[in-house]
Amino acid sequence: MRDRRDFLRLAGMAGMGMALAACGVKGKGSPGASAPAADEVAKFWAGRTGTGKLNFANWPLYMDPGHPELKKFTAATGVQVKYEEVIQEMGPWFAKVQPQLAAKQDIGYDLMVITNGIQFKQFKDSGFLAPLDLTKLPNYQANADPAYAKEAFDPGNVYSVPWTSGITGIAYDEKKTGRPITKLADLWDPAFKGKVGMFSDTQELGNFGMMAAGINPDTSTAADWKTAAGKLKDQKTQGILRNYYDQSYIDALGKGEVWLTQAWSGDVFQKNVSDGTDFKFVIPEEGGTIWTDNFAIPVTATNPVDALKLMDFFYEVANAATLAEYINYVCPVPAAKAEIKDKTIADSPLVFPGPDDYARLHYYRDFATAAEQQEFQSIFEPVVLS
Repeated sequence: MRDRRDFLRLAGMAGMGMALAACGVKGKGSPGASAPAADEVAKFWAGRTGTGKLNFANWPLYMDPGHPELKKFTAATGVQVKYEEVIQEMGPWFAKVQPQLAAKQDIGYDLMVITNGIQFKQFKDSGFLAPLDLTKLPNYQANADPAYAKEAFDPGNVYSVPWTSGITGIAYDEKKTGRPITKLADLWDPAFKGKVGMFSDTQELGNFGMMAAGINPDTSTAADWKTAAGKLKDQKTQGILRNYYDQSYIDALGKGEVWLTQAWSGDVFQKNVSDGTDFKFVIPEEGGTIWTDNFAIPVTATNPVDALKLMDFFYEVANAATLAEYINYVCPVPAAKAEIKDKTIADSPLVFPGPDDYARLHYYRDFATAAEQQEFQSIFEPVVLS
């Protein structure tokens, strides 16, 4: 949901023409390439034991409000979980917790769900993520799609394992637009002046600006970024844009403040189920974005052993299935599809995309250096802030 998300990369892989398993993501990478030495993993986990509690930070709309899986987990393990939907966007989340992590202080959460983009790289490169002891994740090892170990942003799942994956496309209310929306160009159509929503996240925004300008994000240059930024500024100055949104875009769509908007696939499916709406979601002809949201443990977590237990719990097939059935995002456990009773969900391309869908999806732009990343940010941030 990304607000969610990151099916992908901030580190490697080009297009998506490769076939991806219905419940997985085929990325490129060298598993273990960025892995810390084995003794570092052992050193972090040495002497740590469960405390019977943990604090879990997640995005909104990412679990049934009744928290059935968490109740099941507590019944099975005795571990009490404090669950809070406090992450709205990756940039502000990193900015909020960075000072505490840099000071080696507890951020108040033992487990968080973070997207694989710019901020994931910042978390990892800053030493803010605990190295995972994969031997304590038997369900993950048995049931996860092997493709996830090859994702370039964290090859070998050294610091993270997937929570879910999703697609960034366009959501719209056809009763308002009066016609089907099929292209990114529709987000620039003067007919929808003041009724278009875009994401404030620079990677999501930049990807759509580039694709709308006919640029492939995977191979884009600084000159391409400036071209895309110009196109996005035109959308704004012409009054077509209503606002730049975080997770609040789905409420804006529900209230009719926007008629069409950048959107995350699972949000739309879930909104229709929960509120009885009939919003549409489409992967634009020019392309969309695919991302992965990941479980990660802050290096200062006070209850990391219990966090590992919960991570592994969600890789039990039955638990992965009930979660996917509610949140309607791409599931990292292939066997879960057969467990989902509602076939409208199991057969939905929003939950289990097919090869044709994946062929039109792109990862976030990979940056070779911090300077290149900063240049990207310096080009797209002013579009949102000006």
